[in-house]
Amino acid sequence: MSTATSREQMTARTGVGSPLTGKTARELTTLIRTKQVSPIEVLDAYLAAIEALNPKINAIVTLAADQAREAAKRAEAAVMKGEKLGLLHGLPIGVKDVTPTAGIRTTWASPLYKDYVPTEDAEAVRRLKAAGAIVLAKTNTPEFAAGANTSNTLFGPTRNPWNPALSPAGSSGGSAAAVAARMLPIAHGTDFGCSIRIPAAFCGIVGIRATPGLTPSYPLLLPWDPGQVPGPLAQDAEDAALYLDASIGFSRISPISVAPPWQSALAELDRRDDIKGLRVAYVSDIAGIGVEAEIDVICRDAATALGKEGASVDHIAFDAGEGRAAYNTWRGFWMVGQQVQRLGQMDQFGKNLRGNVEAGLKLGALDFAKAELTRAQLFQRFRELFERFDVLLTPAAPVQPYPIELNFPDQINGRKFDNYIDWIAVAYLITLMSLPAATAPAGLSRAKLPVGMQIVAPRFEEPLILNVARQIHRASGVGSPPISAAGLAHAG
Repeated sequence: MSTATSREQMTARTGVGSPLTGKTARELTTLIRTKQVSPIEVLDAYLAAIEALNPKINAIVTLAADQAREAAKRAEAAVMKGEKLGLLHGLPIGVKDVTPTAGIRTTWASPLYKDYVPTEDAEAVRRLKAAGAIVLAKTNTPEFAAGANTSNTLFGPTRNPWNPALSPAGSSGGSAAAVAARMLPIAHGTDFGCSIRIPAAFCGIVGIRATPGLTPSYPLLLPWDPGQVPGPLAQDAEDAALYLDASIGFSRISPISVAPPWQSALAELDRRDDIKGLRVAYVSDIAGIGVEAEIDVICRDAATALGKEGASVDHIAFDAGEGRAAYNTWRGFWMVGQQVQRLGQMDQFGKNLRGNVEAGLKLGALDFAKAELTRAQLFQRFRELFERFDVLLTPAAPVQPYPIELNFPDQINGRKFDNYIDWIAVAYLITLMSLPAATAPAGLSRAKLPVGMQIVAPRFEEPLILNVARQIHRASGVGSPPISAAGLAHAG
């Protein structure tokens, strides 16, 4: 522990480029639990990484260093006393800045809340802290998460650590960039359309949108809604499973809360480390919007490679594009519901948020009824698909990371889009179906940018999804980005 460590050794272990920041969340919690490293040392390593790298990336918008240090001291004392430790004991984490954190500024990236400090944690945060996690940082997001590019008027844009001229996508881009750059070992995000999955793809890490209800979204408005789901941005599938184990479970605080049919996602991964006999379907474009040829080749090859591991892989056609209009309608009602208490302040909303709310206000009951009918019919098509296959693979995003100045990609293969959510249809169609899905690195493009694969399966199949994500990630060859604390450690 740190009390027996010399000042010189401490500097080597916790300075910029510390080996600690190159470790997984699992490795760090094991080192803490076995007294090989102190929670304070781990905290100092990440604080040094944040100091060195965040000015380049702008992923972290509020740093709770003092509160985190006090929590780290308590965590170290608990280890030394032999107390029962949680799954994330002593691990510093980031929380997306649309999620309340008691005593730590939460702005929703909105000028309306630029100085707001909640007195209560969101349920997702409370569970992570109950498992021993230490909230070190709030991560950047577009205003009220309404955007596919992580930028806002309060804090400016977050940059992609693979190339700081490019976007990490959104809306959990701050969390994804921070984890990819190894400024945090793991981070919290939220996903309504694509907001965990595409940032994970753009940043070369793993993210999962779990089955709605496994982690309550309290105090988010619309508590019966299955749309926005909290979840992890992680270095690998095992870390994502560890996070899930610390955060999921039944709670009376949520009217749609459910418990999973398995005890531990991580234990399930440990139990089966192969995909022999798995029936896999690969679809290039489930949304009918197109996909860049290079992305399709990389993902197609990654899917085909699963056959070498014993899976049965079929390349099929499956077009769910009729769900796009239904999702836009559902999302319009959702946006109005989230902002109903602030409709009198719409003149202070940014362009993206205001446009979404205005579009929702134009909808009526008949629009909603038609959207729900389409949704129900499309769900049956997905149900039939999963009677033939165990998992569905698609490119996580149809384009590569785009310039940070763009609000959103405006075309694919020459086809123009009308708004910023058209290009994320491959992700939001899965949201529309209330299905779980993860993103894992599938390879690197010629531009040395990560390309992600989306892995989809029936409800409550998170361990299966993460097992496939692990296999794809292992074979991808995608490591750390050029701008990262892990890279500094390796160079040192």
